[in-house]
Parts: sequence; C-alpha cells; structure tokens
Amino acid sequence: MVKKFRPITPSQRKLVLSSKEELTKGIKGPEKSLTQKKNRTGGRNNRGRITCHHRGGGHKKKYREVDFRRDKENIPAKVASIEYDPNRTAHIALLHYIDGEKRYILAPQGLKKGDTVATQETPPFEIGYCMKLKSLPLGTFIHNIELKPGLGGKLVRSAGLSAQLMAKSAGYATVKMPSGEIRLINEKCRATIGTLSNSEHNLEVLGKAGRNRWKGIRPTVRGSAMNPVDHPLGGGEGRSKGHHPQTPWAQFTKGFKTRSKKKSKKMIVKPRTRRKSKWVDH
Repeated sequence: MVKKFRPITPSQRKLVLSSKEELTKGIKGPEKSLTQKKNRTGGRNNRGRITCHHRGGGHKKKYREVDFRRDKENIPAKVASIEYDPNRTAHIALLHYIDGEKRYILAPQGLKKGDTVATQETPPFEIGYCMKLKSLPLGTFIHNIELKPGLGGKLVRSAGLSAQLMAKSAGYATVKMPSGEIRLINEKCRATIGTLSNSEHNLEVLGKAGRNRWKGIRPTVRGSAMNPVDHPLGGGEGRSKGHHPQTPWAQFTKGFKTRSKKKSKKMIVKPRTRRKSKWVDH
C-alpha cells in the first residue's frame, strides 16, 4: 500500500509515499545502545575536495548498528519492534535475545512484533530465520547473503528485493539474483529467509525538490547547460546536439563496460539480462 495525498498544496499534487503500516506504533526513537553518531562529509574527502558530487545538507541522522552477520547460533530472539531506518530503504527489526542482548536486523516482509527468529541449521524454514545455504530447501527466497562465510551479508539488502536458491552441488549453491544474474556462492555462507520489507519504496514520488534536500541530495546540473570551461558538453548557441556523452573530465560514458574486473566474476553462471533496445535497425 502507498499513501496518496489530496493536493492542498502544489507539492502534494503528485506526492506518493509508502504507507509505513509495517512499522510498530508508539516508538519514541531507536534503541540508544545500538546507535552512534554519524558525521556528514558533504561529499568531501580528507583534503576537502569533492569526491562524491551532489551531496550536502539534509536532516541529521543517527546510525543504527545492523547485524549483518547473524552469528548468534541456536539462541532464539523475539521481535520487539519494526522500525524505520533513515540510512537504508528497507525497514529494520529490533531483536531481544533470550540471553538479554539486543540487535537490529534487516526486517523481511511479513515479520511482525512478537515473532520469534533464530540462526540455526534445522527447521522451521520461516521468515526471518538465518541459515547456511546448504541447509535451505531449493526454491527458497532469501536476502542478506554472504559472499564469504562469516563476513556478513553483502548481497540483496535493499527494500523489496529477494534472491532465489536454485540448486546445490560440489560445495556451491546456485542463486538467482534480483537483477537476473545467476551466480555460484559457497554453500557455507549464510542467508536470511524472506523478501525484504518496504516493497513499495520504488513507487514513491517525492513531489518537490525540497524533499530531496532533506535527504542530503543537492541539485544536478546538466553538462549541456554549462559553459565550455566547466564541462565538455557546455557552450554553443542554443541547444547543441551531436556530443558524445562525457563526464566533466572528458571520459566517454557509453560504448564500453564499466563493471570492474572482479575476482568473483568467474562465479557468474549467467550474466544480468540486458534490456531490449527501443531502436530498431532497418
């Protein structure tokens, strides 16, 4: 479900936000023992130079320490609340373990306050349980997948995403990623059962530029709107055409692969599916 607004103001005319119905009501703030200060860099490095453009300002945030490892084996935990996290698109769940420890995890779709979850290698195969890939049944939808055993989940961590376990053989599990890529992952790596929460995040329409500024995102200026001294596409009388798309440092941006040569590339069984071009050669 998404929340639409009756346009009392111009900024609400096209505003669409996620309903936040999954969140637990009555929470005053995050668990203090699991939060820490988050400094804002404004996209600058240690020399004060911009290394990540279009960043700056925004509302102050506290960082929530999320447990991506899920390494407390055979210790059940009860879900105390489902909370909003400004640092990611998916919601997070606060767990109270029976030994007294508290941790945040990524909240899957359907997880509710009062549910029980655990890290173990035996059934039940229910939402929120964390297991090694070798212990999961085929066809299971999973998220927060490790690339190396014990290093914590690296894959499938955004709102509404899930991967699917397709096969297991020779110490490796075949997993179909949300992008359509099929890859091999060590079957000793852990993953969490279920699809991540806040699936309607991709349906949001911000409605006004100010909402982006609240997130710390500054405006992006087109290169063709600049002067020649500022950008390779700048200048010209009127709107000029025929430029090849370039970065501000004259690096061409089309015609070659930008993905780095990763060591894990040999584990890819089938690459990501390409979109069909809308241009047809005659």
